[in-house]
Amino acid sequence: MRLGETFLTLDGAAKLQAADRNSQIDNRKSEFPMKLITAIIQPDKLDEVREALITAEITRITVSRCTGHGQAQGGVAAEDLYRGQSVMPNLLPKVRIDIACNDSFVDITVNAILKSAKHNGGEVGDGKIFITNLEECIRIRTEDRGGQAI
Repeated sequence: MRLGETFLTLDGAAKLQAADRNSQIDNRKSEFPMKLITAIIQPDKLDEVREALITAEITRITVSRCTGHGQAQGGVAAEDLYRGQSVMPNLLPKVRIDIACNDSFVDITVNAILKSAKHNGGEVGDGKIFITNLEECIRIRTEDRGGQAI
């Protein structure tokens, strides 16, 4: 959380406000006060991750089913030709979780995912987390913008 600024929680229910603005602020964070966290996880870990996020008071998420492969595939897979289309073989089912949040919730969200998405303390194929800057967020119903829309 940056001092001197007010952020709404993901539920919009409570405000976090800092008392003093005399601390140093990272220019990168002040330029993009919102982040989009995307986690690609194993499907069998979805319930555990969702429960960990709810426990951490992160309740607004988007979940999508997807397929893919990474290091667990064992290197670069050769493309196959199927009915004139180039396809990648052995795509595995995955779950994609997208969470838009204010800077103050990034570490909380990432830690909840890291603790709950691992198999047996961490195995190849457990997934990845991507954090990207989010320029703008607009709530369609109220036309709120920025951190208030999240």
